[in-house]
Amino acid sequence: MIDNMNHESNAVSTPNFNLIVFGEALIDDFPNESVVGGAPFNVARSLAQLGAQPLMLTRIGDDPHGSLIQNEFSRTGLSSLGLQIDQHYPSGRVAVHMEHGADASQHRFEILATQAYDFIDTHQVLQLVQQYFPEDAPDLIYFGSMIQRSAASREALFAVLEADCCEGATKFLDLNLRDGQASLETIQASLNYADIVKLNEDELRFVVRHALDDPYPTEVMIDVDSLSAACQALMQQYMMQAVIVTLGEQGYFYFDADHQVVTSLGRTMPSMPDEWVLRDTVGAGDAFSACFIRGWQQNQDLQTVLDRANQFARAVCGVRGAVAPDLNFYAPWRV
Repeated sequence: MIDNMNHESNAVSTPNFNLIVFGEALIDDFPNESVVGGAPFNVARSLAQLGAQPLMLTRIGDDPHGSLIQNEFSRTGLSSLGLQIDQHYPSGRVAVHMEHGADASQHRFEILATQAYDFIDTHQVLQLVQQYFPEDAPDLIYFGSMIQRSAASREALFAVLEADCCEGATKFLDLNLRDGQASLETIQASLNYADIVKLNEDELRFVVRHALDDPYPTEVMIDVDSLSAACQALMQQYMMQAVIVTLGEQGYFYFDADHQVVTSLGRTMPSMPDEWVLRDTVGAGDAFSACFIRGWQQNQDLQTVLDRANQFARAVCGVRGAVAPDLNFYAPWRV
């Protein structure tokens, strides 16, 4: 196999990276169009548009889908220095099935196996991370579970997480469980690395049921007491700083090591503009993660950060896919 790291022009000034996003960039094939996606790539593109400087570490094929992904790096102002090109395996692809026709809130993913992002090269990513973080660690390293389905990319991820130059970086796990894409061992290893974990209510129920040493005694309900108890059980075993649970239309729930609770439950959230129309919910969680990370990075008030992240996720549901085709969409969200 011949592979290479994509290099930007020498005329471009050296980026001042302050975040690392590690994971898959791929194509979401909807019934009537193809959209560039992948949870980590969604987060990285949104972060770039929100004013951050993430180093995206991923791998694509030398094919038309890969060209679409490369174009998105350029279009959204995201550096392609961490983009590996694979001469053998194809760019990642996911078939998105809209199960209920006109109901845009319902979708199902069919994730194809053996894609370029399964073969991220450890040596290349370590070399790059050491080059761009020679003295100060990144503020945060974002990662998920799907990129760990293959031994090669899992090894590369763990090498980054454990690199000396990344010591002190906050490890942000966006669990993003997909059927058949992550073993329980992978989930537990990911939780062990994580300082902050973001997951939805179903993922929270799964991990407290299956990823704790002691069986969790009750069903997790969507109320403050039940969510607090579940988050505390998770944090006690995995020694985390915070757990964020996204709750769909009900918003979010945050619980940290000081037992601080910040939640939208019981509060009326701002309404969406009259012209807003739901297109699909693809990428809503990724949008939440990106907006949260950006606000966290800027040391903004925690409730303000979480409320903005929730509103940003709702706004993204008004565009097809996870990243807006019109980049003017992001202007009101930059701070």
